[in-house]
Amino acid sequence: MDFDAVLEKCGNFGRYQFVLLLLYGCTNILSSMHYFAQTIISFTPEHWCYHEKLANTTISYIRSIYAQTSDSQCTLLEDIVDDRPVISELGKCTKWIYDYDRNYRSITTDLKWVCEDAFQVAVGQSLFFLGSIVGTIFFGFLADKIGRLPALICTTLAGAFGDFLTSFVSSLPAFALFRFVSGLSNDTIFYLMYIMVFEYLSPKKRTFGLNIVTAFFYCFGLIMSPWYAIWVGSWRYYLYIASLPALVVLLYPVFICESAQWLIATERYDRAVNCLKRVAKFNGRKVDEEVFTQFRAYYEEKMAADKKFKTNQDTFWNMFRTPRLRKFTIILLIKSMIITISFDVVSRNMEGLGSSPFTLFSLTSIAYIPGGLTIILLQNRIGRKGMAFGSLFVSAIIVTVTGFLIAFLDRDQHATLLAIMVGLGRYGVIVSYDAEAQYAAEFIPTTVRGRGLANIHVIGYGFAMLSSYVIYLGRYFKPLPSIVIAVVMMCGALLCLALPETLNQKLPETLKDGEEFARHQRWYYFPCFDRLQKNQVSDIENTNTQ
Repeated sequence: MDFDAVLEKCGNFGRYQFVLLLLYGCTNILSSMHYFAQTIISFTPEHWCYHEKLANTTISYIRSIYAQTSDSQCTLLEDIVDDRPVISELGKCTKWIYDYDRNYRSITTDLKWVCEDAFQVAVGQSLFFLGSIVGTIFFGFLADKIGRLPALICTTLAGAFGDFLTSFVSSLPAFALFRFVSGLSNDTIFYLMYIMVFEYLSPKKRTFGLNIVTAFFYCFGLIMSPWYAIWVGSWRYYLYIASLPALVVLLYPVFICESAQWLIATERYDRAVNCLKRVAKFNGRKVDEEVFTQFRAYYEEKMAADKKFKTNQDTFWNMFRTPRLRKFTIILLIKSMIITISFDVVSRNMEGLGSSPFTLFSLTSIAYIPGGLTIILLQNRIGRKGMAFGSLFVSAIIVTVTGFLIAFLDRDQHATLLAIMVGLGRYGVIVSYDAEAQYAAEFIPTTVRGRGLANIHVIGYGFAMLSSYVIYLGRYFKPLPSIVIAVVMMCGALLCLALPETLNQKLPETLKDGEEFARHQRWYYFPCFDRLQKNQVSDIENTNTQ
């Protein structure tokens, strides 16, 4: 009797799964606040070089004076004569006047990381993604050695500890180091809990349950984050709010069990049985002891047979040995890089668009809900390939239009229009990100799926180190980040056409299967169009027979 059969008897969608989904929702909130903490703490208000004649004047007067200069935020004035600025030919700004957004003090204003020093925030964010690469590898290894639940607790606390330490920094080296520590849990905090829920949840409820919880709880965390920051008024206090709630993960073992499938894979059958008994008790199910005896015997025999006849030498790197599989693997790696950097840039690029970045970030985060619902409604209708291509293609168009609007419209007068476009852009990259995750998981052969997905994630986060520098391009020309990302996403959409469709296909189990997978598919094959053609042929045949 295998795991799924025993879990069905113990309950695969009962009270235990409800608690598990709630804790998964809690992890989504922690993950969202952790991932976007860098964005919240580094919002930079409008600023101008300090001059004593401007010390006690209004913001509108200061803005009118500096509007007469070519670089209003970083131009040092020697004097102000008859309401006209006299630009200093020597020296640079050492003090600024800030138009604080709701009196919020960010790290850029406290540490004066503006103008020539604005790059320091980008450096810190790139170290965050470097930490995520190391963390994905390390905590993935740890999860295989000590278990999913202990690794989940360790990675969550590591990220929170990094955020907490960041609140004390006053220099770039310390900031970069602690952002690296914070980044260690960037990916693992989410996907380890995802695995826990995936294994204990009914297969029929997985797509709906996981996507709905992610959409609503992750969205809630993002919507509330800017208002927490405004409430406390300081980036240092905000990091306390983002880090201290992570301590709740210490209570997880009270409510949930270790991954039973990991226990089976490591031949800890007694612990696996105890976990399943705990699930049954929580769900109010009575299961005969004979069921667990059969369960234990089944896997003992299966493991013994696997050890005796195991000849499989499939590895992730062997995916590069054959031509078709090599091409598909390289495309998946490039797609991961494109989607990760696009998701990060579009989600973070909130400043200088005519609205408060706090309000804009909060309101456009609502896009996570329709994004999750779109995946649920359309993924099985138009296919994985169609979803991946369509979401990237449409997103590229939206971001391109947004770039042109930023370039040619007055941002203050058209703030509402720009906010709508930013929201649509975030919706598009959210759908693209979610679609890519399932597409890759289905295409990579079973024998290397875990290692393959981990490596694809690592490569994607490695490339995302450049996202802060792409956003930094906006200092030279505000639409430039949108233009760069639109071109990148269009390239990603075209690459999708070279991948095979996985919907309603027998998924590859070995590398040999992967090389032969969908060999006769054309690049323009989409199951939704194929289904439409079949329906039209059927209608014609029915008409002819009448």
